[in-house]
Amino acid sequence: MTLHREGTTTIIIAVIILGLIQWGNYWLYTKTDWLWLFVLLSAGALVMLYLVVQFFRIPKRTFTFTDSDILCPADGKVVVIEEVEETEYFKDKRIQVSIFMSPLNVHANYFPISGLVKYVKYHKGLFLVAWHPKSSTDNERSTIVVQHASGQEVLFRQIAGAVARRICYYTKEGQHAETGQEFGFIKFGSRVDVFLPLGTKLDVKIDQDVKAKLTKLGSF
Repeated sequence: MTLHREGTTTIIIAVIILGLIQWGNYWLYTKTDWLWLFVLLSAGALVMLYLVVQFFRIPKRTFTFTDSDILCPADGKVVVIEEVEETEYFKDKRIQVSIFMSPLNVHANYFPISGLVKYVKYHKGLFLVAWHPKSSTDNERSTIVVQHASGQEVLFRQIAGAVARRICYYTKEGQHAETGQEFGFIKFGSRVDVFLPLGTKLDVKIDQDVKAKLTKLGSF
């Protein structure tokens, strides 16, 4: 397991703040001799540091797939599977699969298919809770479309939530995407929507826990 580069500044700030708190905790202990309080605050500081560090973890994962497979782009839980009208790029009906990412999930995002990046757009917006129906269209978000060698196109969208207020993506139009290659990161809980062609064979269901690069969403 490694730590994501997006976490460097956050982890350093957390270490400094928690270090100062722990210094104050030790000073208080020397004045009061309250061992129980010193142990309680020390444990709390360690737990907070662990939570910050684990949020930016990148576990090593070995995955296999066929050219027609669509891999899960994010860790989390499937909260939406429905046929919808996609209005930004396709402007027609697609199958939407939405994955909610809690603060305890790995937050790196990965290309679900290989192909040509046809569209990349960042939208400023609101910070509604990630499970709100309008978060997909009203929240801060990024939209990316990859065209598979077969001609099929898949759109996936990073959506900021009430806590997650920073979306990072590292791709641009014209780039060649590889299945399982990292394309972005979202800080502190949110969701990823994937829009698939009608007729796509799905391999996930509502409330299923999924893992990026390990779970197959479906196939063409």
